[in-house]
Amino acid sequence: MRAILCGANGAMGKLIDAALPGEVVGRVSIDGENNVPKTFAELGAVESDVLIDFSHHTAIADVLAYGRQTGCAVVVGTTGHTPEEKAMIFEAAKEIPVFYSGNMSLGIAVLCRLAKEAAKFFPDADIEIVEVHHTRKVDAPSGTALMLFNAIREVRPQATANCGRAGEGKRTKDEIGISALRLGNVVGIHEVHINTGTQALTLKHEACTRAMLADGAVDAARFMVGKGKGLYNMESMLG
Repeated sequence: MRAILCGANGAMGKLIDAALPGEVVGRVSIDGENNVPKTFAELGAVESDVLIDFSHHTAIADVLAYGRQTGCAVVVGTTGHTPEEKAMIFEAAKEIPVFYSGNMSLGIAVLCRLAKEAAKFFPDADIEIVEVHHTRKVDAPSGTALMLFNAIREVRPQATANCGRAGEGKRTKDEIGISALRLGNVVGIHEVHINTGTQALTLKHEACTRAMLADGAVDAARFMVGKGKGLYNMESMLG
């Protein structure tokens, strides 16, 4: 596999780089450190199979443009995209293969499946999602929390998200609360609380190190090699 890393000098970029010895053929990083090109224009066209993006959501237009230009697959590992940026991703997938997921962890993909199944078995239960991350995380709620909400909404299409509940007003029947905590150096904890009033079920995933996300990104990149145009995600990889 021939991979290009966008955000190569970042924490995740370095982990992915280390996980792909001899397979990284190009690197881009806005800081330009370590003699890494700052832009795709500086990098130039490089023969590659996949571009892995772990930079910043605002770079998505340039990332997708490079994917279109070179024809390589794109793995989007960043989160916090605006509705307009998400629309760019969906539009690009009509022309090139794009892997887009709010979380690159296989464990989170399994958690999404379990949450959806549990919601189906307890159609009238109250459901709340709690996510915990380190104090440096800039977006809230996390992309993973939104993934969980959207997975549950597949079996509860009427569900609405209440992010950061505050003020007066009791809980509505269809709402799913999403709470975000920012503490110390927590890598990532996601919990789905399901309560019927007579019993409670809690589903939990805890990331022990960021290497988990790097492993998932590498798996996604290998999965995308040779794929045709379209939008892919963790569910696609799970099969």
